[in-house]
Amino acid sequence: MADLAAGGAMGVPFTMLYEVIKDVVIKTSMFEPLLEELKSKIEALNPLIDKMDSWNKVLDRPEKELRQFKVQMEKGRELITKCAKLSKLSKWNSYKKYKYSYQLLELQNSLQNLLFILQWQQARDVKETLVGVKHVETRVQQMDVNVAVLKEEGMTVMKETLDEVRNIGTMVQRIDKKGEVQSQIDCEVPEPPLVTVGLDLPLRELKMKLLKNDNVSMLVLTAPGGCGKTTLATKFCQDEEVKGIFKNNIFFITVTKKSTFNLIVQGLHQCKSTDVPMFHNEGTAVKRLRKFLREEGQKPVLLVLDDVWPESECLLEKLDEVKMRNFKILVTSRSQFPEYGSVYPLKSLDDRDAMTLFRHSASLGDGQWNSLAREIIAHCKGYPLAIKVVGKSLRGKPMVFWRKRALQWSKGDSIIDSETEVLLCLQTSLDALDEKEALIKECFLDLGSFPQDQRIPAGALIDMWAELYEDLDKDFLAITNMYELTTRSLADLVVTRKETVEDDDYYSEHFVTQHDLLRQLAVYQAKLDPSKKRLIIGNCGDNLPKCLTEKKHQLIKPRLLSISSDETFSTNLHNIQLADVEVLVLNFNTKSYALPEFVEKMVNLKVLIVTNHGFIPAELSNFHLLDSLPNLKRIRLERVSVPSITKHPIQLKSLKKISLFMCSIGETFSNCSFQISNALPNLEELNIDYCNDLVKLPDDLCNLVRLKKLSITNCHKLSALPQEIGKLEKVEVLRLRSCTDLVKLPCSVKDLKRLDFLDISDCFSIVELPEDIGELSSLRKINMRQCSRLQELPLSILDLEKLEEVICDEETARLWEPFPSGLRDGVVKEVKEEFSLDWLRKFQY
Repeated sequence: MADLAAGGAMGVPFTMLYEVIKDVVIKTSMFEPLLEELKSKIEALNPLIDKMDSWNKVLDRPEKELRQFKVQMEKGRELITKCAKLSKLSKWNSYKKYKYSYQLLELQNSLQNLLFILQWQQARDVKETLVGVKHVETRVQQMDVNVAVLKEEGMTVMKETLDEVRNIGTMVQRIDKKGEVQSQIDCEVPEPPLVTVGLDLPLRELKMKLLKNDNVSMLVLTAPGGCGKTTLATKFCQDEEVKGIFKNNIFFITVTKKSTFNLIVQGLHQCKSTDVPMFHNEGTAVKRLRKFLREEGQKPVLLVLDDVWPESECLLEKLDEVKMRNFKILVTSRSQFPEYGSVYPLKSLDDRDAMTLFRHSASLGDGQWNSLAREIIAHCKGYPLAIKVVGKSLRGKPMVFWRKRALQWSKGDSIIDSETEVLLCLQTSLDALDEKEALIKECFLDLGSFPQDQRIPAGALIDMWAELYEDLDKDFLAITNMYELTTRSLADLVVTRKETVEDDDYYSEHFVTQHDLLRQLAVYQAKLDPSKKRLIIGNCGDNLPKCLTEKKHQLIKPRLLSISSDETFSTNLHNIQLADVEVLVLNFNTKSYALPEFVEKMVNLKVLIVTNHGFIPAELSNFHLLDSLPNLKRIRLERVSVPSITKHPIQLKSLKKISLFMCSIGETFSNCSFQISNALPNLEELNIDYCNDLVKLPDDLCNLVRLKKLSITNCHKLSALPQEIGKLEKVEVLRLRSCTDLVKLPCSVKDLKRLDFLDISDCFSIVELPEDIGELSSLRKINMRQCSRLQELPLSILDLEKLEEVICDEETARLWEPFPSGLRDGVVKEVKEEFSLDWLRKFQY
């Protein structure tokens, strides 16, 4: 290095950058993984820089070829110096840490490009030398002086030169039309890590799905970044059974932004040492791939495409066209691509495997295992990358560092705050979303408003997004975005009860779950947002950061405010512009909870979501504070008791939707001292789910003249509906699913002239339907599965002229047999349902 610093276009800035990296790596651990990677890149560049700088002088090459990288190295030295200073600052400098981490990545990419350029220059210079030898040979022939001897010597030089060019070409080789250097396709299967855990079962299942099923030609192995997809794919390729099937026809290709279908097909030919074809278009490449596979005959071919991103979806589309026997494709990706193949989601590690991986990463012996290590592992939630990074960061350090890390996390700090490598790995999933997908990113960030380890009701998200985003004002549009998050491994959508034929915008049994580290990423991104449109206050009671309570700090104007607390939240938030809050999410776990006094200042509040995460309903007080809110449109309450409604008359003129899930409401409805229709004059939708103390609906409910949807599900003690329910003239949906004690429908149901959908599924006690049900002139759909006591249908069924769909089980389908086939055919649909009990437990990955 000292010789290099003596002169040359690149020598001095290169040496200065190298020295500052060595110094900072020793002094700071905040950016340790990135700086170590930079250090290795510098060491790889050292011999090339040394040669090229001296060769350029001898060959009189212009310095401008490397001038850009000289400038970048000088900037890199300044950047790394700033990183060293940042490591001494407080943990609240999240934005600077994030910004500098990305700048370090850019510097790393710049050095990688420099490596390509230097290797390309070597190839160019050698080729020019080869041309010079050719000219010398020609001149010698013209001179006719001992031609035979000199030609033999010239050919020897040419052969040696060609061999050197080929060696260099294995690293670089191709220059595209834009003049950019491209790597050749490397099809060799990489070696898996020396220690792998938790992959034996997934490996067996992969072989079963891809190898044992002739109907599956492409399988997508999917999971968030850092879960071990590539490791599993390499183990799959190295498996003896797999190698026995495919022998020498296993091709492992890591997909990059520059990977094209043409380049992949060329790579397959290159790996088989055949002539590498050139293609004018992708259609020609498809034909050539088919020819390539036919030439292999009966030999099975396995193609692994590793790390495929949505922008490379066109590769899968083209490969999907080439469906041939004995051609199997394994794709690893953070996205699912369900339209192109079967999907295999890779789960996180269980406790036992997580312990094994951590023990290896931290270099722990048998005697060093203790409860502190278990506590640290528990925070990693089975996420392999986090386990490896945390284990490595604690390797060899005194136990006090372990205790400090565990204490920080127990107080609410996240792994993402302390481990940059984990942050950057997960962050790439968000960075992959382009401008057209900005709304998907916003929805992902909103998931951070809910506590970790808890399922998020789809209904709560629908209410939030309908008011926050104009493009999601329909329930099915919100569900679409939930599926988009699922296909990108940013969340999971769990449906506890699924019917193969049903599309009635009923999402009370849909839940979103998310790995804790992804939630931490959402919270972290909310901190970075300069507009602060989300404010997420964690489970810290009244012990809030000073920036939220002291008046001297900058005023924050969030649209969404989320507060999680184990007790009543009474802190005054001095520097928050409460009038700008449109969505308020309150999470707690206590026997009683009072709405914070500052709620009455939220004059623009549109959505209120209150969730008790305890096992029994908690008493909710201060409900009267909502009386002063002129824009409140949606309220969702979960596991709460609301007797205060009966004590303090209120009027919520703007309220259009109220959802009660697992609430105690029997006393509220039976002892109400005022008219519900006066309190909720503009209510359009009422959802009551799993409210076990509901025995009877109040008669005044029939005076909600603007009501369009009435949904009462899983209320097993409900035995009767109000006789005057027919007064709800605007009702379009009447859902009475799983009300097992309900004996009959009132005769006045016939007056619901706008009723479009009637759901009485799982109402086991209903014996008969109203005789005049045929007067429901707008009825389009009926769900009557599992109405096992229903013996016959009234003849007026024939008058349902707009009836399009009747959902039945095998038994209820027989009730339609006496009716004309013109009514039955294409209308009566016998379906089966699937149940899931996942929602009864805390979700784990």
